[in-house]
Amino acid sequence: MTKTDAPILLVEDTPSLQLLYRSALNAVGHQVIVASTAAEALGLLRDVPVQLVLLDLVLPDREGLDLMQELLQLRPDTAVVVMTAHGSINKAVEAMRAGAHDFLVKPFDETRLLAAIANAKTVQPGKHSPRKAASLAATTNAAASGTFIGSSTAMAHIHATINSVARSMATAFITGESGTGKELCAVAVHDNSPRANGPFIALNCGAIPQDLLESEVFGHMKGSFTGAISDKPGAATAADGGTLFLDEICEMAPALQTKLLRFLQTSTVVPVGATRPRKVNVRIVCATNRDPMDAVRRGQFREDLFYRLYVVPIHMPPLRERGDDVIEIAQAALARFAQEEGKEFYGLAADVCTLFRALPWPGNVRQLLNVIRNVVVLNDGGLVTTEMLPASLQLPHPEVLLPTPAASAPVESMALDALLGRPLAEVERLLIEATLARHNGSVPKAARVLDLSPSTLYRKIEAWTKQ
Repeated sequence: MTKTDAPILLVEDTPSLQLLYRSALNAVGHQVIVASTAAEALGLLRDVPVQLVLLDLVLPDREGLDLMQELLQLRPDTAVVVMTAHGSINKAVEAMRAGAHDFLVKPFDETRLLAAIANAKTVQPGKHSPRKAASLAATTNAAASGTFIGSSTAMAHIHATINSVARSMATAFITGESGTGKELCAVAVHDNSPRANGPFIALNCGAIPQDLLESEVFGHMKGSFTGAISDKPGAATAADGGTLFLDEICEMAPALQTKLLRFLQTSTVVPVGATRPRKVNVRIVCATNRDPMDAVRRGQFREDLFYRLYVVPIHMPPLRERGDDVIEIAQAALARFAQEEGKEFYGLAADVCTLFRALPWPGNVRQLLNVIRNVVVLNDGGLVTTEMLPASLQLPHPEVLLPTPAASAPVESMALDALLGRPLAEVERLLIEATLARHNGSVPKAARVLDLSPSTLYRKIEAWTKQ
């Protein structure tokens, strides 16, 4: 029996789900053998060659994660797709880091099941086995070293998460400030996935007028509205077989959010003006520079859509929190821009490196690249010194220097006088509200400044709204 002719092993202890999954797989020609316990699954694996294992992580006699590790030792060339309930996504991500190919969050539909199986069957034998995890990570880091640069602890975590999520069909939800590299992260997810040879289609939901966004996402038929002079496939159709990246997803209008939710549930596209849906096979990656949970609380983003998309979160840290990454990025950009401009630069002076580490970089990587481009264009070459930098970045820099005690004392005294005599709870609320206002209502940013966990801040805000 060849690998492609071998059956799929379904490990699921609920009889009704056994019947449901087995029927869906049999209907498209897959042979399926079923195990209800870990012990039964191991027995079948020893006796029968299988092409793939569909594994529930909650079994009556053993943890599914432990079973997966043993079966990968027994059959390292076998792809594993794990199944888990919504509340156990962390366990599923842990399973992927241990060698699983993909995961399904219950309840899932037949389309999602078959897509995961088809995707897993494209994996080369042993490609994602634990033994090859180190080489896979090295490959990803090498790919990242061109434009997706950084060896800090924060970026090491990002690379590890990309390694885990890239090979699945799970939706990645990327957050982070503007300019932190969210699209580069999405590209890295695509390039390290089995869909790397398929299209990567990026759509900025905040840059397209809302009345045109539906047509851009789902396409339109000729004559469906004024100006529709021909049929046009949308981004979802263009991304068939690849990845659709929806940037600034929180800017999407509520009506279109409803249609996107239906698209995610059915994997079908209905262009504007069309009556017949079309099936597509698309992996979704989305991003926002806003706090998505805050958008849900404000009623600006559908909660059911949020939970459908927020499967594997990836937070891109701001440049100011990435340590020496700023130097790595600057040096790589200097070499690239110098080559493009036909000039010869030797690197960054020590005081430039010190300044770059200290700056807050509100525009993040995008701002840094603009600075380096400015230096290369306006100077002939050599070692980059502070005199070559744009005037706004040269030392002394007002955002780098701390205020002197003499300058800050009167301000602190006035602020303290305004708070004296007030209850402590009121003072706390005033401080929190002022911090939120300074950070445009961002709870995560305010929580970092106040040295609190975001969940604590959310509970306090919720308590105030009920008063």
